[in-house]
Amino acid sequence: MPGFEDTGATAAAAVIVRMEPRTAAVTDAVRDVILAQIPELRGDAQLVELLRASVEGNITTIFAAIRHGIDVAGVTAPVAALEYARRLAQHDVTPNALVRAYRLGQQELLRLVFAEVRAGGLDPDTALEVFEATFTATSQYIDWISEQVIEVYRQELERWKESRERIRGEQIRRILAGAKETRGVDELSSAVRYPLREHSLAVIMWYPAPVLERGELIGMERFLHLAAKQVGAVSTPLFMAHDRQTAWGWIPLSSASVDGAVESLRRLGAADAQAPSLAIGSPRRGVEGFVRSHELAVDARAVALRAAGDDRVSVASDDTGVVIAAMLGGDLSTADVWVREVLGPLAEDTDADAHLRHSLQVFLDAGSSFTAAAPLLHLHTNTVKYRVRKAIERRGRPLEDGRLDVEIALLLCRRFPAILGPHWR
Repeated sequence: MPGFEDTGATAAAAVIVRMEPRTAAVTDAVRDVILAQIPELRGDAQLVELLRASVEGNITTIFAAIRHGIDVAGVTAPVAALEYARRLAQHDVTPNALVRAYRLGQQELLRLVFAEVRAGGLDPDTALEVFEATFTATSQYIDWISEQVIEVYRQELERWKESRERIRGEQIRRILAGAKETRGVDELSSAVRYPLREHSLAVIMWYPAPVLERGELIGMERFLHLAAKQVGAVSTPLFMAHDRQTAWGWIPLSSASVDGAVESLRRLGAADAQAPSLAIGSPRRGVEGFVRSHELAVDARAVALRAAGDDRVSVASDDTGVVIAAMLGGDLSTADVWVREVLGPLAEDTDADAHLRHSLQVFLDAGSSFTAAAPLLHLHTNTVKYRVRKAIERRGRPLEDGRLDVEIALLLCRRFPAILGPHWR
């Protein structure tokens, strides 16, 4: 090795020559120490076998470098060592465990080399030179090889995560599409890493305008995890990027957490200035519930997008009329004309007509009962009667004339307030 005294290099090479026939035993000893000290590396039989191949490749390379005076700075990591790094990334083993394995391996290899030095009866000076030569060579090797395997680990981790998320995304879309599955619920749950037996609360998230530049998805994922804690999720929520500015999420709920979950989610969104717009489904159970809750969230988003414009909004499928409005929302391009035909002057875009429309809708929702509508409107019964009468007068026709059309038109006005404006189409 450059910089070593000739006697030290020669003596170190002689020690390695004596140890090379026992490379397999040295490999097993180093592997056993690594497994004993790092629990993350145990368990998977194939991974353990690959660890042995990696250790053997590294020891063989170090022995050759010391024996022949090769500069380790130019050595390429053994194929098995690089593959082991990739496999650890695929198993979500931390890179710290990989680096620690190399350090522990170095310590055990040095211990075995020093034992061989003592067994050879070398004089103290020569033994010290061997110690310096082997320590320097192994340290330089570990530093150099660690850089290589960690870089391979990093690249594989990124690739593996992208691949895994893509596979999981494809599986989720298959479930949502109702594709025929031969696997049971538990196997599907394992595939998507989400408890499909539980109640699911689906939510669709987006920002009306990009406010976080390229961090929209990060912000939405952060909000989903915060929301899951807020509503009492039984495990980690499922997050899936639909595109660069839209994400789908599912929060797993126990039966006890279902009631109030939607309102808790809505309150959290209102309190968080960085929260995205929310379209919230209704909690449903099992695989079918997972799908149905998402469908309801899609309905809620269809309404929210048409009603909100560039404002942040929160719409839940359980909100009055949302599902009906969504079913009517396939083509609303001419809805303004129809609404005016049904409601007449009551469809004017004025505050006075808006108050009359609201009073009439609450009255109809209350079963056409003035007494039941009064507390909902926070008005006296006589005031409700007056407003309903004025609303009917503004419409110009009796309420019984196309009552269902009236209710639907009022619903459209409520859910799509822009429908009455001058720039609807």
